[in-house]
Amino acid sequence: MSADILLTVVAATIVQSIFGAGVLLFGAPILLLLGYDFIDVLVILLPISLVINSFQITKHHANVDLGFYRRILWLSLPPIALFLFIVTHARINIGLFIGVFLLFIALKDFSAGATRTIDALMKYEKPYFVLMGVIHGLSSLGGSLLTALVHQKLTRRTPHESRWLRPMPPLRLCSC
Repeated sequence: MSADILLTVVAATIVQSIFGAGVLLFGAPILLLLGYDFIDVLVILLPISLVINSFQITKHHANVDLGFYRRILWLSLPPIALFLFIVTHARINIGLFIGVFLLFIALKDFSAGATRTIDALMKYEKPYFVLMGVIHGLSSLGGSLLTALVHQKLTRRTPHESRWLRPMPPLRLCSC
């Protein structure tokens, strides 16, 4: 394994083990910028991310809302598989799409319109999960959408809404 891949994997793994997101969220764009092919990046990073998330879920299983987790799996995995298949077999150049998407997400902190659009999408959980699956299948960047949704749900939660997600150490519910 080359040094740039190893350093990227080590740094992203440390970030993910602390914050719950990192291997795919940071590792994939870094390796893509270093010139690695999208499929090679997934082959390297996906198993690592799944192992870390499996350890986190096993350790904190009492804190995972299984209903939310099931909805994510049932609504996001089919579009992930379909669009990953399309990207790998049609050899579509998705660089422009990824760039526009990242710029839009970055605008959330600076634009009230972008914030309203993303917040409006999050109100409709089922279509949001499907969109998350499409984006993740195309680019492996859907995890940032999941992180944003979980963060928004936790900040809007009142003390009486403990059934949605119970307080837990920083970790994502899945690598998708």
